[in-house]
Amino acid sequence: MTLGMAHAITDICLLVQDMDRMCDFYAEKIGFTLRRRNEGFADFFAAGTNLALWEADHFAEHVGYPNRSREPAHRVMVAIRVEDRATVDGLADELAGREVALLGPPKLYKWNAYCIYFEDPEGNVWEIYAWDDGGPYRKGMPKDRPEKQK
Repeated sequence: MTLGMAHAITDICLLVQDMDRMCDFYAEKIGFTLRRRNEGFADFFAAGTNLALWEADHFAEHVGYPNRSREPAHRVMVAIRVEDRATVDGLADELAGREVALLGPPKLYKWNAYCIYFEDPEGNVWEIYAWDDGGPYRKGMPKDRPEKQK
């Protein structure tokens, strides 16, 4: 199956408990622009990938999948790559100014990425990162992506 190499990821959908609180967080604190809001669902304009929120109980009702989102564990981490360390630092300052608690200060990690992390109100983790000099390859990652399988 060539799904992963033949088709881009177009949407990230977070299953949430409190739609109003989460919509406010993503619009007011993070700066996404709300595209639509329906019963149990909302999505936002984002560069390259759509960000959606779906109330977990609404999802379970319509899809038939049990609502496990109340279990105490991290469920997802979403990452945004930016151009450089200065952009990471600037976004860290902007988020702090909007009272978004960072999980720590910006720092360079051993995988050669300069990152900040924060959580949304329901514990989903976000990473904002920039590759340091040499990019991801400096630490032994392969430079070439596998060819699309036919």
